[in-house]
Amino acid sequence: MENINSSINGEMQNYCAPLSQVVSDCVKRWFQDTLKEAKAGDLSMQVLVGQMYYSGYGVPRDVQKGRLWMTRASRVRSSVWKVSNKRPGYNASDSDSDELKGDS
Repeated sequence: MENINSSINGEMQNYCAPLSQVVSDCVKRWFQDTLKEAKAGDLSMQVLVGQMYYSGYGVPRDVQKGRLWMTRASRVRSSVWKVSNKRPGYNASDSDSDELKGDS
């Protein structure tokens, strides 16, 4: 259990939340932050949002929205489709860089 501080009527209160709930909340916030950056035009974040939608990580699974974000990112870099089925957070630049050098 994770201890969480909250303020109710100006008083700090301690309560325990299951770790799974804390992690779930963090993942949802990560998705929201990533979506904000993707909408602002960050190519890496557009790919990540696509992966998150494809897998349902931090957001309800929606393959159509995942495809939309991957399509948006692929307008700049077509190689994004190679990582579309990877788990969110997969860093193509680390492990696929040799394959992607000719595709920019």
